[in-house]
Amino acid sequence: MTREKNKKNNIPDVNRLSDEEMTYLPIIEALVFSSESPLPLTKIREIIPGLAPKQINSIIEYLNEQYRQGGRSYEIREIAGGYQMFTMPEFAAFVDKLFQEKQQSRLTQKALETLAIVAYKQPVTRHEIEEIRGVNVDGVMKTLMSRSLVTISGRAQAPGSPFLYKTTRKFLDYFGLKSLDDLPKLKEIDELIDVDDEDRPYHETILREIDISELGLKENGNGEANNREENGDQEKSDQA
Repeated sequence: MTREKNKKNNIPDVNRLSDEEMTYLPIIEALVFSSESPLPLTKIREIIPGLAPKQINSIIEYLNEQYRQGGRSYEIREIAGGYQMFTMPEFAAFVDKLFQEKQQSRLTQKALETLAIVAYKQPVTRHEIEEIRGVNVDGVMKTLMSRSLVTISGRAQAPGSPFLYKTTRKFLDYFGLKSLDDLPKLKEIDELIDVDDEDRPYHETILREIDISELGLKENGNGEANNREENGDQEKSDQA
């Protein structure tokens, strides 16, 4: 009877979680809340070894139901291989005012365009990026690498063995993406123009500022990363 009443009133059903899961629920909530970066499932299991991945996912889903039913201003999302708390989109304008200084340090248009090329063409050489942009990208690439948004993934099988670059896990975190598959397909970019900024996810708002067609990506880019063999080479010069 209680379960039916809860369902009718849209109240999360505690009976769907075991006693053990209910015991760990506040612990997992505390862990996600306290983590400054996406909290990996493996880390949660390291701290609470008795819980299976399916149980942890059920607890996260239950917490989000509680937040929604309670009208909370936040939710837990799975991004960059982990869980992290986010404020709801409708509160973005207020939160932005709180972090105005942080907003001023956002990436420049040149950096965004270069990052878009790496994201959609990766792994890619510096020369290939410069061919698309038509300008030298040494300074921009140093900035992107210093902010850990781009890293070296190996060397191309070409004269001089130039370095190959790819985006990082921090790139996913920065744009609120779960994986590269969440990048808007290039054919969808134009459709984003008709959506109000306040209703658009952050990564789509940023990509809207970039004229993808001018970057020469529509020919063979599809929003999915190519698979090239990686190695552990580190950059020692700017010869690429």
